[in-house]
Amino acid sequence: MNSSLNPRLRQWQPSASLKNLKMRARILGDIRQFFHERGVMEVDTPSMSQACVSDVHLSSFETLLRGPAAPAGQRLYLQTSPEFHMKRLLAAGSGCIYQLAKAFRNEEAGRHHNPEFTMLEWYRINFDADKLMTEVDDLVGKVLKTPAAVRVSYRQAFFTHLGVDPIDASTEELLEASIPLGVEDLVAKETNRDTVLQLLFSLGVEPHIGQDKPCFIYHFPATQAALARICEDDPQVSERFELYYRGMELANGFYELSDAEEQAQRFAADQRYRAEVGLPEAEIDQHFLDALQAGLPDCAGVALGIDRLLILACDAEHIKDVLSFDVARA
Repeated sequence: MNSSLNPRLRQWQPSASLKNLKMRARILGDIRQFFHERGVMEVDTPSMSQACVSDVHLSSFETLLRGPAAPAGQRLYLQTSPEFHMKRLLAAGSGCIYQLAKAFRNEEAGRHHNPEFTMLEWYRINFDADKLMTEVDDLVGKVLKTPAAVRVSYRQAFFTHLGVDPIDASTEELLEASIPLGVEDLVAKETNRDTVLQLLFSLGVEPHIGQDKPCFIYHFPATQAALARICEDDPQVSERFELYYRGMELANGFYELSDAEEQAQRFAADQRYRAEVGLPEAEIDQHFLDALQAGLPDCAGVALGIDRLLILACDAEHIKDVLSFDVARA
């Protein structure tokens, strides 16, 4: 049978070109050299965990362990990020660490998303968010040969591109800002303020930032802190940043929250919101909370999407162009 007439017979081939796969191998080597020169240790943590994340915007893959290890069966979750395991290593005294890890997020597929992807995550002891942004900029500049990144606060980005203060704006002002974007009907129905802000940011801010040079957005609202500390100088914002370049979010970083009690309260708030929107209760990672209780060193950490970085490095159109086999060919 002529394979040119039957696309299925070509599905065994890689989704990426060999040229891009060679570029991928070279860049991964450069990243390892970057951290070796800075004395940051590479680690390897489990892809499966007994717990999952409570973040309502993330959905974990589940599996069931059977056999002698779990006679009654044990539910396990593929990790959306190696974060919790890495912080347990930090609490155990590992020192500065990094990892090139496979991560898994259910229902993520598209031009810049694949359900299985590669994440670079690293933690630097005695770094704050500002110092870590500088290191992220150094790494991205090394890989992509980019000029130095600009830094813009979340609040200023909203002012500049939407003419509204995301922290203090009333519901009516946010609704008005949504009209030019054509999403006023969605905003009028949405009761969660952060969901509204994320929608406005993605449609009204992201397309305008990081086009000519990378752009850090920092000081996200305190309600979007995730696992970051609240800013001491301004309790309305958090010590969280994201990096954008040429239409993509590349990295998400925190000056890490180390207070176990506050982290438990945030997990509880996530559980309440999950119940409100009809999502199942998450299996909270007690090992992670115990590690925080034992003592997480003062540190900052960041997660960077390797496949997205490679899309830019290879001047590719789609994430499948930098993966050996995307989900359609897995």
